[in-house]
Amino acid sequence: MSVYDLSRRLVAEALGTGLLVCTVVGSGIMADRLTDDVALALLANMVATGAILVVIITMFGAISGAHFNPAVSIGFLANRSLPAKETAPYIIAQIAGGVAGAITAHLMFELPAIQIAVTQRTGPAQWFAEFVAAFGLMAAILASIRFEPKSVAWVVGLYISAAYWFTASTSFANPAVTIARALTDTFSGIRPVDVPAFVVAQIVGATCAVFVMRWLLQPSSER
Repeated sequence: MSVYDLSRRLVAEALGTGLLVCTVVGSGIMADRLTDDVALALLANMVATGAILVVIITMFGAISGAHFNPAVSIGFLANRSLPAKETAPYIIAQIAGGVAGAITAHLMFELPAIQIAVTQRTGPAQWFAEFVAAFGLMAAILASIRFEPKSVAWVVGLYISAAYWFTASTSFANPAVTIARALTDTFSGIRPVDVPAFVVAQIVGATCAVFVMRWLLQPSSER
């Protein structure tokens, strides 16, 4: 098994998160321009996001572990799968990549490079939805790694695709993506003032999933 140095892993995390945000924002802009039907626009946004997750996890998984998500990195830290000294660099790379992804999407659609979102996304129901979305995402990742490692890319892509529709928040489930989406006043935007509560809910949800799944995935010694 190949081992990659930290610099390569950080570049992989930045590139992967950038492609993810570029897809989320860019597909939202395209869908919004092509239809006035919000449900259809959300469907297009969901399909593109689920598809790119499969692609980037397959591309970068063997290099960096394909976190692309500070909540997942913190979850792996809690699971003792990511060294503490590497967690902050991972998160910084993910956030930087996410911001670059939003800017890239804007430039492709001839929009200002950075915008401030005005879309309100707040309230206990949406915060709980983000907890659920991040909990489910982390649980799906850990279970897939345990039972079917080769399926992780598809499991994550399909989970997020489903969570777009079963969560009230449309499943951001990712602090880096949430921060980047505060910098786009388009279909996928979120007001900066709403970001902190989403981020806290995401981190708490992912961390809780680690402890639940650590117990659940521990086989009994009895037969």
